[in-house]
Amino acid sequence: MKKHYSVIVVGGGQAGLAISYCLKQKGIDHIVLEKNQIGYAWQEKRWDTFCLVTPNWQCTLPGYHYPGDDPDGFMKRDAIAEYVRDYAKSFDPPIKEGVEVFSVEENTQGLFELDTDLGNYTADQVVVATGCYHQAKIPRIAERFAKTILQLHSSDYKNPQSLPTGEVLVVGSGQSGCQIAEDLHLAGRKVHLCVGGAPRSPREYRGKDVVDWLDKLGYYDLNIDNHPDRENVRTKTNHYVTGRGGGREIDLRTFATQGMQLYGSLKDIEESSLKFKPNLKHNLDRADDVAESIKRTIDEYIAKNDLDAPREPPYKPAWQPATEILELDYEANNITSVVWCIGYKTNFSWVDVPVFDGKGYPRHDRGVTSAKGLYFLGLPWLYTWGSGRFSGIARDAEYLSDYIAKRTKYAYPGTLLAVNEAAIGS
Repeated sequence: MKKHYSVIVVGGGQAGLAISYCLKQKGIDHIVLEKNQIGYAWQEKRWDTFCLVTPNWQCTLPGYHYPGDDPDGFMKRDAIAEYVRDYAKSFDPPIKEGVEVFSVEENTQGLFELDTDLGNYTADQVVVATGCYHQAKIPRIAERFAKTILQLHSSDYKNPQSLPTGEVLVVGSGQSGCQIAEDLHLAGRKVHLCVGGAPRSPREYRGKDVVDWLDKLGYYDLNIDNHPDRENVRTKTNHYVTGRGGGREIDLRTFATQGMQLYGSLKDIEESSLKFKPNLKHNLDRADDVAESIKRTIDEYIAKNDLDAPREPPYKPAWQPATEILELDYEANNITSVVWCIGYKTNFSWVDVPVFDGKGYPRHDRGVTSAKGLYFLGLPWLYTWGSGRFSGIARDAEYLSDYIAKRTKYAYPGTLLAVNEAAIGS
């Protein structure tokens, strides 16, 4: 490896690979530094039955759309990891695996210096493509559980058999929490689920998958600047739904009729007693309201365009909490393990460039920061809903690669690169 590159990309996931593909198409000298191996997070940080919640046809990495024979299906964990690895094989990116970047800072010459476990490197421009799911979030309240209780984050959960015999407490009802609760429930494990404020989505409605309808509605082309809730949408919890078994809706009320025990949000732990907030009904109703609002939007689109689509009966809740359980003795109920499904913390502390807001989140416009030559890619709602997903990363990578090309001084040896001299000097 040489010590200076025109562009260094930090992170070799789908975002890093996508920008590498675009940079390579333009003949721009660059290297991708990946801490682990290609496909690592998909393979090692997901449970055994994990699958996409969006159809395979939305897997549209630049230059490599879903190549399989089931576009309306939902790839499982191993297939997702293989899709990413095959993508890399398709264009042979200049990537160095097993390299951790400890810091990025800008020197007085206007270059970016990167300290890595292979030494120091410099670059004219840097793309941070590490996403934003950096540190597993487990609250300090977890310290109050007895040492005999197995506790793990959703990223470390693999399957029901990996947990000790006994009942399981799942904390959090976003996509991971609901799907892991379902995984345990289907395996015959007794599940206690703390239900938070995550919204839910229908899977199919009036003859089509909801993703198909949202695509027709233009939702995936809606950009952050035009979003009605642009100030908050980047931090909102994703709707829960699943692609398991060919795709289906997750209705926690139905699980309750089958023996899953539902509670409101976890509030406190006193010795062996779990304390819950009295918000179970509110959270279930709110999730239903979001799902019904999605249906109404689809109904309006169908009516406006005079489409022939089958009618569906109104939604009727399968279960209502007669009284909410506000306290539970986890020892008396033989709860032996806890799965924390409350998300991740973002950590960009290693990027020592003043481009962050008060919460440590990068301030940017479509990934372009105020520090000339520093970019971010793969963040949720970087520009559209699909920015952090397979469906929208191509648009973002192409935009950033065009922007980078205008400021690029070096191309691969033997290639020609049209350079905007005015942009370089800007």
